[in-house]
Amino acid sequence: MSHNVSLADYRAALTTPGARGPMIAAVFARLPIAMVGFSMLFYVQRSTGSYATAGLVSAGALVGAAIGSVVQGRVMDRLGPSRPLRVTASAFAVFVTIAVIAIESHASTPALLAFAFLVGLTQPTVGSASRTLWSRLLPAGSTRQAAYNYDAISIEVFFILGPGLAGLLAALPWAGTAVLVSASTQTMGAFWFALTGTVREQRPLVQTGSSLLGPLVSPGMRTVILAVMGFGVVIGFAEVAVPAAATAAGQQAMGGLLLSLWSISSVIFGVLYGMRPWPRQMHLRLPVLLTGFALLITLSAIPSSLFWLGATLLVAGTMITPQSTAHSTALEQVAPPNTMTEAFGWIITAVTLGLALGQSVSGYLVEHVSVSSAFLAAAVAGLIFAGLVFVFRGTIAAGVPGRKADHALASY
Repeated sequence: MSHNVSLADYRAALTTPGARGPMIAAVFARLPIAMVGFSMLFYVQRSTGSYATAGLVSAGALVGAAIGSVVQGRVMDRLGPSRPLRVTASAFAVFVTIAVIAIESHASTPALLAFAFLVGLTQPTVGSASRTLWSRLLPAGSTRQAAYNYDAISIEVFFILGPGLAGLLAALPWAGTAVLVSASTQTMGAFWFALTGTVREQRPLVQTGSSLLGPLVSPGMRTVILAVMGFGVVIGFAEVAVPAAATAAGQQAMGGLLLSLWSISSVIFGVLYGMRPWPRQMHLRLPVLLTGFALLITLSAIPSSLFWLGATLLVAGTMITPQSTAHSTALEQVAPPNTMTEAFGWIITAVTLGLALGQSVSGYLVEHVSVSSAFLAAAVAGLIFAGLVFVFRGTIAAGVPGRKADHALASY
């Protein structure tokens, strides 16, 4: 089961000795998390005049980030976070510079794709390191859960602000402004985080029984990955279908605003849900929340006005942060203790791949069938993934033998 989280728990988590420096630095490192890809998309499109090329380059960065989050997580589990983050932040700055030069020089599409992949690969995964840091600073219980909730909610806020800021900066006379600002902010934040005393003092746990599969050696971890991927697939469908609905209604500019609505309800409901999460058992919570998300998104398939679409997104959005926090919390139960950073990297990879899958299928349905069909397909896909998670729920309940003591303490 999970602890109820009160506002006092949030206050205790955020004022924990040693947490303030890394927490502030992480804001700068993670605010651009949704900006870099969008900035690259806008920059390449304005430079080449091709949405196809821009989409391909953006996808290259996405694939690089999906791989990089796992690789960086594994390295940080073995060496601690400070040195790897400094190395990746330095490499990230170099590859962003090379990518900008390549775009300005009108390099070939394969070259742009390769540089975008390297930018994504080296994008510092401060989110994974930050999540692991909370497990070192706080004992298992409601205060640690509040810290995880804060992390999930802050990511939601960054995903609300990031694309809008990227769009504003990309509209400036030089199209590369958004790339430069977002990359500089992320690099600065990553270095700041890595150089704080708390992070530099963090040492890796003793590596015992290491496997090539890392945290995926745990059956429960693989089931959590299914839940995360299903979550990403549903969101991916909607991220294409919503702007398409706005365009079809002659209000193209409303697409981004409509998507931001479910993030707003997500943050608000996420705080309330954390005070009394349900179901209490994690092995039931994951499939139930994903099922609820899939069913609620069907409301958006009912043809009506943009006002109706916005209202349905507000309702469906209530399921986003509860799932994000559940995914993070579940790692405490299913991931081997010495692989926590890599485990969170797999969470990022799974949601990224889910987004890519959902977006690609949704794009086809919107263009060849209808917008409503994309929302219905999102629901079907979500229910299929939820069914698989339910079938394998026993692997989550079993957890990892080495974490039994923590389970008792945290009442998961």
